[in-house]
Amino acid sequence: MPSSPLLPADLASPEVLAPGGTVKPRLGAILLIALGVVVATLLAAVHVTQGSANVGVTELIGLLFGGSDDQSAAVLVASRMPRLAAGVLIGVALGVAGLVMQSVTRNVLASPDTLAVNAGSYLAIVAVAAFGVALPVVGGGAVAFAGGLAAAGLVLGLSAGGVGGGRGGGTVRLVLAGSAIALALDALTTMLLLLHPERTEGLYAWSKGTLAQTGMTPMLQLGPVVLLGVAALFLFARQFDLMALGDDTATVLGVRVRRTRLIGILIAVLLSAAAVTVAGPIGFVGLAAPAIVRLIAARVPGMQKHVLLIPAAAVMGVVIVLGADVLLRLAFGGQAAVEVPTGVVTTIFGAVFLIALALRARASSDSGTGFVVGAGLSHRGRRLVLVASAVLLVLLAFVSLLLGDAKLLGGDVLNWITGQAGPLVEFVMNTRAPRVAAAILAGAALALAGTVVQAVSRNPLAEPAILGVTGGAGVGAVLVITLWPLATFLGVTLGGLAGAALAAAIVFGLALRGGLASTRLILIGLGVSAAAGAITSMLIIATDPYNAAKALTWMSGSTYGRTFPQLVPLLVVVLISVPLLASARRELDLLAFDDDTPRVLGVRLGSARLGLLAVSVALTATAVSAVGVIGFVGLVAPHAARALVGSRHALVLPLAALLGAVLVCVADTLGRTLIAPGQLPAGLLTAVVGAPYFVWLLWRSRGAA
Repeated sequence: MPSSPLLPADLASPEVLAPGGTVKPRLGAILLIALGVVVATLLAAVHVTQGSANVGVTELIGLLFGGSDDQSAAVLVASRMPRLAAGVLIGVALGVAGLVMQSVTRNVLASPDTLAVNAGSYLAIVAVAAFGVALPVVGGGAVAFAGGLAAAGLVLGLSAGGVGGGRGGGTVRLVLAGSAIALALDALTTMLLLLHPERTEGLYAWSKGTLAQTGMTPMLQLGPVVLLGVAALFLFARQFDLMALGDDTATVLGVRVRRTRLIGILIAVLLSAAAVTVAGPIGFVGLAAPAIVRLIAARVPGMQKHVLLIPAAAVMGVVIVLGADVLLRLAFGGQAAVEVPTGVVTTIFGAVFLIALALRARASSDSGTGFVVGAGLSHRGRRLVLVASAVLLVLLAFVSLLLGDAKLLGGDVLNWITGQAGPLVEFVMNTRAPRVAAAILAGAALALAGTVVQAVSRNPLAEPAILGVTGGAGVGAVLVITLWPLATFLGVTLGGLAGAALAAAIVFGLALRGGLASTRLILIGLGVSAAAGAITSMLIIATDPYNAAKALTWMSGSTYGRTFPQLVPLLVVVLISVPLLASARRELDLLAFDDDTPRVLGVRLGSARLGLLAVSVALTATAVSAVGVIGFVGLVAPHAARALVGSRHALVLPLAALLGAVLVCVADTLGRTLIAPGQLPAGLLTAVVGAPYFVWLLWRSRGAA
């Protein structure tokens, strides 16, 4: 099987480089695994001495030699040993699950995170809790397994090439598909958290992965499940080795590829669900642990066999989880470490590792295939589509002004416009009209930014969030909210702009090494986005409940409380960006095609990409600062525009802006109306509306990727 052009050659596929292996190479591999066990043991020894209670090394040594300190014994048995056992169980489960996922998909970026397994498991558990159903540990594990399996099946089934990672099943495509599905599932989860706060109390912090336990019961009940799952994988170790050579070769050598792949996925999801049930979704362990093991195995003869890779991934997973927890408590102290989830540290570590993989990857830019375009409307038909979309937006904006917790009539709106409305109508319209304007402007800005990102990266599944700009803006804004609870809107906006600019500088600065090649840019952006999300979660969890609710609502995208003066920066950026993008429509057409054509026609590839991405960053940052994080608009609106008018950006840009404005306007109106006087953030509704379209989009574009 040839190496993927998206990744370093030694990570492109888990090929068997040393058939059979001699005693000496296998001995070297075994010694390396034994060294890993020693490191994990040392980390465990340090780990058990850490905590919020005043029980240190001296007291624990006394207990080891028969001491009778009841307080120290209680702390050790009730708190520290359960936390240590949870770390070991989760490290083994996630490390091995990630290894198997990478093997059966032949994709080094496959993991419980990138296949949305963690997101699916978490949604299932939160849904059960939101409806007031209390389940035992094993029952919770079964629910998590069902949710994770459904999410993984959706991602793998809709990704080009399916689980085989065959033709069309690009590495970046799989990651983007999983990330988008996870975004939709996370939006549904957040909606449940906001709608049922009394039943889901504490589940937000748990969603980031925490090793804190109240006893050994979860580990005692799910530990055998993990051990049996890992043991079962050894029975298929040889089949996994042969599958690395390709489906055809493996079939000739007697491997039943479909059955083996299905069993591998089922066991990997089972292991991931067990980890989620014990500690919540701890991020990126399933990606980093097996990837590090493969890097080592590529340089150790005889270690490429799965009979050695499986225990090595298990040990590496334990080292990463315990190491992250030890580092967390060293940095923040015992009490703070109770509040800050371990998963935040592992996610930041995994994000850095993903960026490192991106920097090692060979720079490449895929051709512009895989875009869903229209069936070929006439020129008049395309103009009619544009006019109809503009009329639809005006009608929806008018209807949006009428609906909410207080219903108005058309005459009330006309009276407000002419200055003849009564006090009640005046109050309602003064609060509602800026919200409608904010939704329209933000939707248009995000749609334009998404159109640019997809064209420049030549990836039909890309959106502004992959550049890390959305995540960076979130960090900046939530940091202001956390440090300054009474912050003005201007302060939050400036914080969001600063965070977005910093994230963009990091992504572009690192990606410039490859001339802003699309694959490297996307992988770096995903890494920065993951790290930004982890930092944002840490800031939210570290605040009091009032600020946490405020930040969580902002991160879900809301137009609540907006005024016309607050929209001035967004309006200015949109008014400046529209003529700039209109003048660059030819460059966008060429950049979306390939690298060679723009160069032949005199387009300076690097500077053109950088300039267009800078416009996209400005649009995204100001939109996020104005209304918070709203997902899927930059993904769905450009595709819908191409499906209606084709791929020419002279038509795609204005139609995408109109459709983006329509989508956010509808989402904001539904959020203000469905549970009035309660409200749902617009960002959650756009994810719910956009997810079905995205699923259809992936299904339609599988063969064209």
